[in-house]
Amino acid sequence: MAEIVLQNVSKVFGDGTRAVSSLNLEVADGEFMVLVGPSGCGKTTALRMVAGLEDATDGTIRIGDRIVNDRSPGERDVAMVFQNYALYPHLTVYQNIALSLRIRHVPRNEMNQRVTEAARILGIEELLKRRPKELSGGQRQRVAMGRAIVRHPRAFLMDEPLSNLDAKLRVQMRAEISRIQRSLGVTTLYVTHDQTEAMTLGQKVAVIQKGVLQQVGTPQELYRRPRNTFVAGFIGSPAMNMVEAPLARDGDDIVIDLAGHHLRVPDEVLTARPALMTYVGRTLAFGIRPEDIEDAALVAGADGSIVHLQVADHEDMGSELLLYFDLEASPVLTQDMQSLAADRGADELRSLEEQARNRQARIVARVGSRSQARSGEMAAVHVDMRNAHFFDLATGEAIYGDHVPLESTVSAAGRAEGR
Repeated sequence: MAEIVLQNVSKVFGDGTRAVSSLNLEVADGEFMVLVGPSGCGKTTALRMVAGLEDATDGTIRIGDRIVNDRSPGERDVAMVFQNYALYPHLTVYQNIALSLRIRHVPRNEMNQRVTEAARILGIEELLKRRPKELSGGQRQRVAMGRAIVRHPRAFLMDEPLSNLDAKLRVQMRAEISRIQRSLGVTTLYVTHDQTEAMTLGQKVAVIQKGVLQQVGTPQELYRRPRNTFVAGFIGSPAMNMVEAPLARDGDDIVIDLAGHHLRVPDEVLTARPALMTYVGRTLAFGIRPEDIEDAALVAGADGSIVHLQVADHEDMGSELLLYFDLEASPVLTQDMQSLAADRGADELRSLEEQARNRQARIVARVGSRSQARSGEMAAVHVDMRNAHFFDLATGEAIYGDHVPLESTVSAAGRAEGR
């Protein structure tokens, strides 16, 4: 096993496209690290540079105690698992798994032992005599993983290995990959565009946008303390609600003015985010996750952070309800938020831009299944301000303890329209 370290690694292709910019990343020995980001963000290019399938333009790549920039893929002693299984159709499962060992002239007894052990770990002992066409998608992916396991590599590199599976199999295989990695303890760098996959698999998660590393942390760190609007909007489903809102004084209280509704910022939040006080009298980006908005009727001892709104639409999910509301406020329209919306589709981006033009933001609440709120009716919802998020509109950076606002903060909507 070995740690993987990337120091100031960049990749610029021949046509001038910069895929990765000054990437600094450390994957500890035995750690499961997930690289996540939208399609085309540079995560697969970063993985391929570690594997030696792409040359780094700048920077240093180290695996264990060796700098590997000038080493061939075979000399790096890593095993890759791809989204396409790349199994040889004319070979049996046993032969597919054993192929790399045969090429290395591993003795037959040792080869049998390694293949049998990998098959046991993966639960495919009974499939060893079958050919790929006789296997399901999940079984083929297990075979592809078996081929990597038998090599006893220093690290696993996985490039969206579950993307070809259906939703049910993806959930099942996520659990299997996590179990296998824990049992083997092999350093693993895993690439995906699926943030749910990243959060459920990774001991650490690295979020990348346009080739630039945005934040690295545990899933809970990314969820609870996102560094900027991109990470905040990317992590979580449904996505975090983000609207422009003034921070103001109301007597002795500091409040967020949410479309005329004053939501008190708790003292504990002000203590944890002392830089917020420099924004009093200014407009910032206010974020609240759907799961932190609840039907007030279901909250015991609800405080004053209650808003009465008309339900524009609702979705009954059985175990919970999604309630949609329209606020007379502008959604946050930074470049980060536009990029996130565009990644979800052209319709999503058009909807966000239309909301900004009309200064009408749609927010979503995830409430308990016992809620009686329905489309077209008024509902009282409790906003848990202890879990609120605050960002500078000009920079998109989260406001914590050392953030100082710019002298002139232009609204996101104004920037979008060139004002």
